Amino acid sequence: MTIHETYIKRCIQIAKLGLGSTRPNPMVGAVIVHDNTIIGEGYTSAYGGSHAEVNAIHAVANKSLLQEATLYVTLEPCSHFGKTPPCSDLIISHKIPNVVIGCIDDNPEVAGKGIKKLQDSGCHVTVGVLEKECKEHHKRFFTFHNKKRPYIILKWAETTNGFIAPKTKSENKPVWITNKTSRQLVHKWRAEEQAILVGTNTVILDNPSLTVRDYTGQNPIRVVLDRNNLLSKEYAVFNNDAETITFKDYTAKDICKHLYKENINSIIIEGGSKTLQLFIDENLWDEARVFTGNILFKEGVKAPKLYGKLIATETIIKDTLKTFTNN
Repeated sequence: MTIHETYIKRCIQIAKLGLGSTRPNPMVGAVIVHDNTIIGEGYTSAYGGSHAEVNAIHAVANKSLLQEATLYVTLEPCSHFGKTPPCSDLIISHKIPNVVIGCIDDNPEVAGKGIKKLQDSGCHVTVGVLEKECKEHHKRFFTFHNKKRPYIILKWAETTNGFIAPKTKSENKPVWITNKTSRQLVHKWRAEEQAILVGTNTVILDNPSLTVRDYTGQNPIRVVLDRNNLLSKEYAVFNNDAETITFKDYTAKDICKHLYKENINSIIIEGGSKTLQLFIDENLWDEARVFTGNILFKEGVKAPKLYGKLIATETIIKDTLKTFTNN
């Protein structure tokens, strides 16, 4: 691993500290190095706050060292005014002579303009260090801008004999297939994504709140499918714990188009088999996280049929978690 790769890897590491709070902005990481020593680090603040480069520069105690330093960053510094001024202008004003960038920003408002502005000022810019890793890290951001839809994560739990739910239930509450540790992990995932989606049957049969209860973080926006207008406001998904968007008439493509307009860059789908299959059949998904619990149902609702690339398998006590990508 080269010295540039070492510091970009550190940028990715600290950038993840912003997961769940920067949305819809990308979670960028920045490191400033002087004489082979890190003198400042920063990651993107919660939405509306400072960007990673700004936080890294502010963290440098002796600002005179910046004129002899190298700034490492996972994503091309912005060159336009948004919620905050352009990061490229701040870099130039501090006369930082070297900038190393993981990947170019595909956002049309940036898309190479930040690099050009830095180069025009006399800054030496290196682009494409750990590019693949940086693009993977920024997958939500790139999916949103390139595909004009949120990054879509499918999630479900199934029994060892392939059922996602029992055929009948005596109460309107979940029948747990996974263990408590796996369920806490799901709440962590909810905190990391901007929205969560379920269908009508899940609301009626389980009455979920779809909030982050077993983990510290921000509740996702709740998206509920209710084609036949069966859901009253008495269900938990309509309480004041989080915003709720309801769709009455929809295809998966329609939903994605609307969420894009609402500036939602990621969503986790926790619906029943029909809701999940809706997105699978329209090929509108990026990642699937499938638990298999150590439990059997004699009969029930079959799990969705998924065709994807298995990229990871892990054991959580007696549960198995498999992660797939849509490649």
